[in-house]
Amino acid sequence: MACIWDTHSLHFGLLFGILLSFSVTTNGLKLWPMPKSVNYGSKTLYWSTNMQLRTDGSNYADSSGILKEAFERVVNLIEADHIIEAKFANSSVLAGVNVVVHSSDDTLNFGIDESYTLNVPAKGSPLYAKIEASTIFGALHALETFSQLCYFNFTSKVVELHAAPWTIYDLPRFPYRGLLIDTSRHYLPVPVIKSVIDSMTYSKLNVLHWHIVDDQSFPIEIPSYPKLWDGAYSYTERYTINDAIDIVKYAERKGVNVLAEIDVPGHTLSWGVGYSSLWPSKSCREPLDVSNEFSFKVIDGILSDFSKVFKFKFVHLGGDEVNTSCWTTTPRIKEWLNNHHMNESDGYRYFVLRAQQIALSHGYDIINWEETFNNFGDKLSPRTVVHNWLGGGVAQKVVADGLRCIVSNQDKWYLDHLDATWEGFYTNEPLTNITNPAQQKLVRTWWRGMYVG
Repeated sequence: MACIWDTHSLHFGLLFGILLSFSVTTNGLKLWPMPKSVNYGSKTLYWSTNMQLRTDGSNYADSSGILKEAFERVVNLIEADHIIEAKFANSSVLAGVNVVVHSSDDTLNFGIDESYTLNVPAKGSPLYAKIEASTIFGALHALETFSQLCYFNFTSKVVELHAAPWTIYDLPRFPYRGLLIDTSRHYLPVPVIKSVIDSMTYSKLNVLHWHIVDDQSFPIEIPSYPKLWDGAYSYTERYTINDAIDIVKYAERKGVNVLAEIDVPGHTLSWGVGYSSLWPSKSCREPLDVSNEFSFKVIDGILSDFSKVFKFKFVHLGGDEVNTSCWTTTPRIKEWLNNHHMNESDGYRYFVLRAQQIALSHGYDIINWEETFNNFGDKLSPRTVVHNWLGGGVAQKVVADGLRCIVSNQDKWYLDHLDATWEGFYTNEPLTNITNPAQQKLVRTWWRGMYVG
């Protein structure tokens, strides 16, 4: 199937300066991520004090208001609450943007066409920039690029657009361009998560990987098993189901899918706070009890509830860093393994594969960390995406086996690894040693964000 990475860069805190170095620079302007094709001239245009959005020739009715909202957001971003003066020749005034979207559908499906063309003419009356895209989500990317062409001149007190005429064509290298946040180790309030989503749009990232729960806390409401969020840090450091729905809807309007992760069978200590029978024993508390049917009923309940909230076609089931010693030191689990002719490695495989089947039953494709592939890759569902994080060479093996793969090797793309250099970040090529075009299509990309909010 596939691996995942993208040249579309990351607009996220400490990487802002790094990002600028991976861009097109002309006449003092910086475009990021680097568009596929850029042509420009030498004329300066001036921003109208009454910028207009037009949709002449578009098939997209914008009944949901996504385009109108995005245009207003871009205008506010460019003007930045400055008082704009109107001291310029009328022939050089940019009156607005005409957006032509060919599809009337604004459903955010994985693999949707995100390409666009942006033209800014040097003359015309009235003078309008033109955006053309197959989908509304390509148009959103075009508006972001357009915003980078405009800046406020503190001397003349006007917004200027230099180097017209512009002709820009762009499309992503990879269909999945992700950023991870971890709300188990560090709770992030809903407004902070939304600000992360906003920052992702600046760099045209399109998947928010939400590592919701882990050993440290279980902050999300699960109606099917309401005691699970007893494992939250505190009564207030929680997300209701309605919070999650709100985050997903907010992200979708920005062209960002939300990928939910529950990491099983390891990284689950917090689960047993509400349901202690999920622990192998009170003194040995993870991984989840492989011998207990209740473990799989809880997973089924979580994914049933998730399917009503997280509409992205993938769910992340983790599977990494599983220490199975609690299984072999707990007599009843050891007996269960023996009765089923399993050792602890067999139990690990059994648990992961059974969790996969539960996810498939709820209509999801599955993402698992690379340890599952490294240990029993030939047993994984063909609908598995392998998430490479430990090191190099894995993606090449994954795609050779026909599976999809997300590339996010920790030595380069983990933003909490402060020893990682920006040169390494941008020279990290996810398609290394993958030359077969069919296999290259199986690759995606991903960055792990800072744990702290």
